[in-house]
Amino acid sequence: MKARYHINVFYSEEDKCCIANIPDLKYCSAHGETPDEAVREVLVAQKLWLESMRAAHKRAPEPKYHPAVYALA
Repeated sequence: MKARYHINVFYSEEDKCCIANIPDLKYCSAHGETPDEAVREVLVAQKLWLESMRAAHKRAPEPKYHPAVYALA
């Protein structure tokens, strides 16, 4: 089964764009003019991040990040 990582998306007033990041994958983030574009770009970054782990013969981390809103459910 393929790991599914949580993606955070937010608007950065400082950068004047949308930012998407994957908390479980250190430094894996991307930006775009819209939330959809930021998510598309972070999925590309995720693929490259995971490929680099495989090339280094390392295991990808298990998804662990759960936003607090889900913890209440």
